[in-house]
Amino acid sequence: MVSLTPTAQRAIGRFMEQAEVPLAGLRISVSDGGCSGHKYTMQLETEAAAGDLSLRIGEITILVDPASQPLLEGCTIDFVETLEESGFKFENPNAKAACNCGKSFAA
Repeated sequence: MVSLTPTAQRAIGRFMEQAEVPLAGLRISVSDGGCSGHKYTMQLETEAAAGDLSLRIGEITILVDPASQPLLEGCTIDFVETLEESGFKFENPNAKAACNCGKSFAA
């Protein structure tokens, strides 16, 4: 379904360690919007929702809602830190086109 690079796992782990409440995991979802039609969202969750797919990748639990699952199938998430930018990058085989920001795509 979704895979995380080791760099992304470390970055997510740092964010989760900073949370002040117990967490169920990291929600990765797709919603309408962005400059290409769909946009990725990531959010720390205190509990899973009904119907969520729960994936354990190393020490990280990923939660994916049913509507986002087909759009995220085979997606690899990386975390990049350079002098020019830092953030999560999505490599999605379901994207027919993507914008330059890396946060929006067309399916």
